[in-house]
Amino acid sequence: MEANLEVLRESFKNGRTRSYEWRKKQLSSLIQLIHDKENTIFEALYQDLGKHPVEIFRDEVGIVLKSANDALSSLHKWMAPKKKPVPLLFFPAKGEVLSEPFALSLDPLIGAISAGNTAVLKPSEYAPVFSSFLVATLPLYLDNKAIKVVEGGADVCEQLLQYKWDKIFFTGSPKVGRIVMSAAAKHLTPVTLELGGKCPAIFDYSSVHSNMKVAAKRIVGGKWGPCAGQACIGIDYVLVEDKFASELIDSLKRILKKFYGENSKNSTSIARIVNEKNVERISNLLKDPKVAASIVHGGSVDKEKLFIEPTILLNPPLDTDIMTEEIFGPLLPIITLNKIEESIEFINARPKPLALYAFTEDETLKKRILYKTSSGSVTFNDTMVQFVCDSLPFGGVGQSGFGSYHGKYSFDTFSHEKAVMQRSFLIELEPRYPPWNDFKLKFIRLAYRYDYFGLALLLLGLKK
Repeated sequence: MEANLEVLRESFKNGRTRSYEWRKKQLSSLIQLIHDKENTIFEALYQDLGKHPVEIFRDEVGIVLKSANDALSSLHKWMAPKKKPVPLLFFPAKGEVLSEPFALSLDPLIGAISAGNTAVLKPSEYAPVFSSFLVATLPLYLDNKAIKVVEGGADVCEQLLQYKWDKIFFTGSPKVGRIVMSAAAKHLTPVTLELGGKCPAIFDYSSVHSNMKVAAKRIVGGKWGPCAGQACIGIDYVLVEDKFASELIDSLKRILKKFYGENSKNSTSIARIVNEKNVERISNLLKDPKVAASIVHGGSVDKEKLFIEPTILLNPPLDTDIMTEEIFGPLLPIITLNKIEESIEFINARPKPLALYAFTEDETLKKRILYKTSSGSVTFNDTMVQFVCDSLPFGGVGQSGFGSYHGKYSFDTFSHEKAVMQRSFLIELEPRYPPWNDFKLKFIRLAYRYDYFGLALLLLGLKK
């Protein structure tokens, strides 16, 4: 490990990664890798997660390709110093901001490469086939003296965290996020944490009932579509007025049948649970008798095939694990309220989510959601689409993480904005120096207000 890190440090030190040409070459090679190995990627993620190629391209391969192409086409613009206006007080002078890369950084790799960094990538051990693919393939396409891939479990993570990094980017659970942040604090290393949480969906039936079918499809797509609910921005639970709950549930059942057939276990369009440990974890959420009694659809578990049926629950007790922990699986609680406006208070009583979804055409309710709740993102009348939009920052707040990435935000995450100011020797402002007197105090007061007319009067002896 130490030898690999020394190679990366030396590569950064000698400027290997700084040029536009190097960054362009790495991004182009990453795009070529995906084109060359697309079927291998499909097979690896099918073996790890049982995902269909269409889902893999929609949620992973296509997004990476889009991001890499966007970075490639925008790289010159992102790298260019940004000119900043300088107050007349400092004339003659010029100011600019340089995007300075951090020396070592982790995923997302596109942002790290675009910003001119060396990087160590540690893929998840929960997708071992895909992890092995990255270890075997990335060095064939990318600069091995600047980008390394490390495989392993918790022990490798612990070892990595012992080193002094210039930037750490972590995607995972809040529990592990705390460990990462604690380790980073020892070296004052800046951290971006992309965590999870319980992402709510507010369903305002009164204003969207005419679009019920579309809304139900988007809820099903936002819950079970991304890896059978194993996505940090997937819907965790739905809030709806009590009198409309049964109609919503019936609509969700119809869409589930349309998407995955009579027996979803036989469907190739829904992913499997990542491993036996998580099958056990998710199924344990249903073992509480009161939770089991709230199941209105699904509930079957096949541990051998790593499959849990899409499951809908109506009002499971709020103090049970299913409503206090992130589900990260194919279980969807429906929580009823007397009035949909109560959803604001319900959400605010819990940790801040990574994403908040709201199906409503009520502009007043939209404003209340925007200004009276806190979340990483808010999406109205759809789900997941904010993740695909590179022009929007993606990130959490509070327990769901901090920092953001995607598109230019990824470049910024792995850059340091260095302030640069250049002055001339032609003009010197003597009032900035001792010995102090009343004139100098007046001068500084006016200068800090950029009151150039007042300064002129003061210098001419016309202002007291």
